[in-house]
Amino acid sequence: MKKVIVTGGAGFIGSHTVVELMAAGLEPIIVDDLRNSQERVLHGIEAIAGRAPRFHRIDCTDREALRRVFREEGPVQGVIHFAADKAVGESVTHPLKYYHNNIGSLVVLLEVMAQHGVKDLVFSSSCTVYGQPAQLPVSESAPDANASSPYGFTKVVCERLLRDQHVADPTLRVVMLRYFNPIGAHPSGYIGELPLGVPNNLVPFVTQTAAGIRGALTVHGDDYDTADGSCLRDYIHVVDLARAHLRALTYANTHEAPICEVFNIGTGKGNSVLEVVRTFEEVNGVKVPYVIGPRRPGDVEQVFADTSRSNKILGWKAELDLRTALRDAWTWQQHLMQ
Repeated sequence: MKKVIVTGGAGFIGSHTVVELMAAGLEPIIVDDLRNSQERVLHGIEAIAGRAPRFHRIDCTDREALRRVFREEGPVQGVIHFAADKAVGESVTHPLKYYHNNIGSLVVLLEVMAQHGVKDLVFSSSCTVYGQPAQLPVSESAPDANASSPYGFTKVVCERLLRDQHVADPTLRVVMLRYFNPIGAHPSGYIGELPLGVPNNLVPFVTQTAAGIRGALTVHGDDYDTADGSCLRDYIHVVDLARAHLRALTYANTHEAPICEVFNIGTGKGNSVLEVVRTFEEVNGVKVPYVIGPRRPGDVEQVFADTSRSNKILGWKAELDLRTALRDAWTWQQHLMQ
């Protein structure tokens, strides 16, 4: 059974990707310090997959600990690198944390991969590299240095680092996935987005407000140049996103020639914040109290993906719609409250 290291594998996207890897007959090795997750996620993965994933609780900036994982678990077929801090707003107030963890962990990972002869890497990038794009839908050829937050710029730097390392070591096979706004949960309700403390992302705040955990959702701005004045995003079901990582890893594994490529992963459609709230209420039959607040630093007005390249080359396409994602997110929230 081929082994795949999944850094940040207990996180929201990572845990769903681990489930897809196990379903495909691979053996994911989770490396995670649980700063953005909890051990209950591992039990959820086991409930879905029927077996527990292998797990190492370490910080990916810890070079010696990461070397030990590669040594103990080898040989390793490839790596999917999720481990990073990810909140746009927090990155504005704590930029040093983001530069240290997001860039530093990739530097350490590339060093350890080289020492152990591991050549295949799927990197978790983000549409935040585009900032506010000049043209929509945004394609991979759009400028990638317009990031409007420290979080987004760490992804720009990491992508540049990967390209530079690919020049230095042309045997690397690197696939960078720029994904848009992941939402939803596994339909079983066993795993989903698990924010620690006050959520930074929209849908967990919606579900917690609907559940009575939060008094009201704050919509950050209603004066943008969109149909209803709220920000517009490309919301992709996390299960679709997880499957894209499996496709990307397969794409890297099956190339004899070295590659360093980037793909958008989204639905190709934009939905506003207020549209998400209304759809959630309609699908789940619950109310979501909300108030309008000021714009949030680092937010862009609107962005959604041109996915033609990932559709054609990776053979991947989003299959699950917004209504399904919001239904699954509510199922997960109810599971948490049991």
